[in-house]
Amino acid sequence: MHSKSLVLIALFTAIIVVLGLIPPIMVAFIPVPIHAQSLGVLMAGIVLGARGGALSALLLIVLVAIGLPVLSGGRGGLAVFLSPTAGYLVGYLPTAWATGWLSERVALKAGGGWKTFAGLLAAAVVGVIVTHVFGVAWLITYVGLSPRDALVGDLIFVPGDLIKAGIAAYVGQFVLQNFGSRLRMQ
Repeated sequence: MHSKSLVLIALFTAIIVVLGLIPPIMVAFIPVPIHAQSLGVLMAGIVLGARGGALSALLLIVLVAIGLPVLSGGRGGLAVFLSPTAGYLVGYLPTAWATGWLSERVALKAGGGWKTFAGLLAAAVVGVIVTHVFGVAWLITYVGLSPRDALVGDLIFVPGDLIKAGIAAYVGQFVLQNFGSRLRMQ
């Protein structure tokens, strides 16, 4: 792996961490806060591709595991992996990979303009779905919420996550048009 690739992975991990500085919003009926960090995960997948985006998310997970307070609200440490948010956190890895994989295969072959934006948006929406699947599965399996309660509680995140998908697609299109595929991991 080239040093440029390592720098880009670290940069996007830093972007995810910085988005965690925005204070989380707690929701009364589900033990998971609304936060901005998933936006960084989607952008990492779109801009860096499947491999780079997944490595960026993996680096974030490692930083959390070693105890650094890099998640929204200043959380970190192994206890996070037993909290209600663990499914969403672990889901960042396949989210970044899926978003990157789709953006590589679909969006970048669209030729630019609205077709590229639509492809990147579709890739980001699939990433959002992946995150939600992991989060809801964790809430049902380990937290003990009923499937109905977990799904209904998860619905509060959907509008914000769709906005994040749009932002990630827009930023991704801008970055890729101006810097090209030089940012993608080979």
